[in-house]
Amino acid sequence: MSEKYIYDLHEGDATMRNLLGGKGAGVAEMARVGVAVPDAFTVTTTASVETMKRGGEWPEELAPQVAEGLKRLEERTGKVLGGKDNPLLLSVRSGAVVSMPGMMDTILNLGISDETVPAIVAESGNERFAWDCYRRFIQMYGEVVEGIDAHAYEDALTNMKARKGATLDTDLSAEDLKELVQEFKQISNDALGGEWTSDPVEQLNRAINAVFKSWLNPRADVYRKANGISADYGTAVNVMQMVFGNRGETSATGVCFTRNPSTGAKELYGEFLTNAQGEDVVAGIRTPRPLAEMSEVLPEAYKQLIDTMKKMELHYKDMQDMEFTIENGKLYLLQTRNGKRTAAAALKVASDLVDEGIIDKTEALKRIEPSQLDQLLHPAIDPHHGTEAIARGLPASPGAAVGEVVFDADVAAERGGNGEPVVLVRFETTPDDIAGVIVCQGILTAHGGMTSHAAVVARGMGKPCVAGAAGIKIDPVGKTLTIGDRAFKEGDVITLNGSTGEVFGKALELIPPQINEDFKKVVGWADEVRTMGVRANAENFEDASKARELGAEGIGLCRTEHMFFGADRLPAVREMITAENSEQRAAALEKILPMQQADFEQVFTAMKGLPVTVRLLDPPLHEFLPNLVEQSLLVQKLELTNAPAVQLEEARRTLAQVKKLHEQNPMLGTRGCRLAMLYPEIPDMQARAIIRAALAVLEREGETIGVEIMIPLVALPTELKTQRAIVEAAVKDEFEKAGKELPYTIGTMIELPRAAMVADQIAEHADFYSFGTNDLTQTTIGISRDDAENGFLTTYVMDEVLPKNPFESIDVDGVGAVVRIGVEKGRSVKPDLKCGVCGEHGGDPDSIDFFQSVGLNYVSCSPFRVPVARFAAAKAALAQQEK
Repeated sequence: MSEKYIYDLHEGDATMRNLLGGKGAGVAEMARVGVAVPDAFTVTTTASVETMKRGGEWPEELAPQVAEGLKRLEERTGKVLGGKDNPLLLSVRSGAVVSMPGMMDTILNLGISDETVPAIVAESGNERFAWDCYRRFIQMYGEVVEGIDAHAYEDALTNMKARKGATLDTDLSAEDLKELVQEFKQISNDALGGEWTSDPVEQLNRAINAVFKSWLNPRADVYRKANGISADYGTAVNVMQMVFGNRGETSATGVCFTRNPSTGAKELYGEFLTNAQGEDVVAGIRTPRPLAEMSEVLPEAYKQLIDTMKKMELHYKDMQDMEFTIENGKLYLLQTRNGKRTAAAALKVASDLVDEGIIDKTEALKRIEPSQLDQLLHPAIDPHHGTEAIARGLPASPGAAVGEVVFDADVAAERGGNGEPVVLVRFETTPDDIAGVIVCQGILTAHGGMTSHAAVVARGMGKPCVAGAAGIKIDPVGKTLTIGDRAFKEGDVITLNGSTGEVFGKALELIPPQINEDFKKVVGWADEVRTMGVRANAENFEDASKARELGAEGIGLCRTEHMFFGADRLPAVREMITAENSEQRAAALEKILPMQQADFEQVFTAMKGLPVTVRLLDPPLHEFLPNLVEQSLLVQKLELTNAPAVQLEEARRTLAQVKKLHEQNPMLGTRGCRLAMLYPEIPDMQARAIIRAALAVLEREGETIGVEIMIPLVALPTELKTQRAIVEAAVKDEFEKAGKELPYTIGTMIELPRAAMVADQIAEHADFYSFGTNDLTQTTIGISRDDAENGFLTTYVMDEVLPKNPFESIDVDGVGAVVRIGVEKGRSVKPDLKCGVCGEHGGDPDSIDFFQSVGLNYVSCSPFRVPVARFAAAKAALAQQEK
């Protein structure tokens, strides 16, 4: 039996999203529940995937099935594609499985031609409407299907309006548009080097193929990678009977949301344009009107729309984003989908839907993405800034952005990609700007509304956006932004307030975000569900306090070497490392011990009542030593300047030690427990500092932390056995001196593949394991993080050699397999062995999902990622339950 590639409207429903795409399934579902939608058929995602596999060639059954689907559509509508008496006009739209607003291509008014225009004029009684549809079709078809430069058509339209004294497209008469059609056809023929096809069936097939190709266009590719959407999904194609919002003042087109997608408030939100087609609204070509005004202009259609919005939200039990057309007063829905929303709105909508009894807490958690919580942890403008705004637009996407003005998306992509803060300033954004939008701090547009492309994409990415700032003038060629009497050149700094629509002519100070009640409520729900603990990586009072405030249940990684980088500490550490004998080393350690103890007391005070895992010293030696070349030059300089003998001798001694300790690959050299094996005085000193600090906090505060001492970079069971004995002896001695004890555990950090392979042997000497996935990634894949991220790794990800940067999201098949082996082997000896992870993967939602499957007890991450990790852990637990 041959593959079924075409589904008529009545054959689909909401459950068929993977086959019919989001748009096709949504329209079919609306029809199924009695909402007025134009008749249609859908070409499946399978057809798109098969075409990609064949290098762009359609599977044999597709063309005949398209022809049969068209014939059935003609029979149902009583219209014929290309018919001279009762012509059928079609829209051909993409419909990805996962919503990708504006990323792929659409063709409207397919079927209009010299032969069909007279019938359309006669049927509509509106000559201007017919020629308006024709000129739109020629341009869309030329751009999307034939690849003709859009500026060729836009320039002709601009010139026409200038000649006729017209301000808007709607000011052009039927005769003007008829003349424009001839110009457009000539532009197409000149570009193609011959007559373009006027056969509507061939146009339909070519249009479907163009939508297939648009799945792989650069902007769609960038969007997929930014949003983790697989290129293997393909896209469906929706072939739908045209309904017309540009038939006159009783016709309209618009976009609406059932709740405010910026704030989540349950209020009317949307825009419309009379006598317009849908592209006019979403592209920001004309500034649309607020939806509330439709009640005065088209009251009956407005009432139908409000009723339909309520019906669809209750049906889908989520905020809906809907596109509609009104043709001569009759309402048609063209699309409904779960609306893109800001992070704040996502939390409020979820919270309100639970309060309204529409969904339960579990469903609410499933709908929110952990990355949305991350967006809420970004800065905002200090409300006491006292600066006058120099311009105002629409508050299209909340948040604050400070950056240098750039006028070109490619420039934004390059500079933003290099870490420079930039604000993309455009007349209006297009889907092709996606690469710049992803990395910019914010977006400012002169045209467009709350549902323009810029607004929708910015909200989805958590980027501040001010849209439709009509008072600004942009010269993209001269690279200037003029606001009133002020001119800003590329590189000048501005500030956007996407929450109010204000633009400021200088850099304003930003303040940390305020976590609101919706945030706390939803993350609290997550805590009820998750089974993994969430700790933080911190080694000072400030970070530990912030982590606790954000819900951390302890510290999973306190990196003691980070305590040594201060100018007052470095000399003592260097003295310890370059010591020539044990007496010198002991003297240096005596200086360091009180520093360590003081640091630990601060961290332990912030975390009292919670566990703290302290990793003993793990320094690549070069981080604490003078640079070999610089020290050599210093000695030469002192020799040439006849420096005092004592100074020269000290410099020579230091140089000798630096040469002795110099390593070609210090990340795999004398670090971690290897340093402690050579110099047991170091772990002895650190163990004493930890215990003294814990006892001091207990004495002062009445409670202390759960002490967990972690031995780093163990590869051999003997290393841990030896180090454990040193620590235990030091701890016992401190307890005896203090006359009191407290519980403590000793474990190790698994960051080398060999340690995971022999984890059953190491477990005999360990109370817990913590997987250091940063180094474990380096040592398993065999790449240096710093070198790779500045070198080949970006290319690997862009070329999909690797699906993601393995330092951002764990390499499940490789590094993940090593983690799994380590957990299983360790617990084969000690079934209750506590296992956690302390690399930054501990804050990555995809990695957390994997750690849940492995059965880790906790993850640990940087303080500001703690809420994200708490939420991601709940999502992972729910996903595991479903499996």
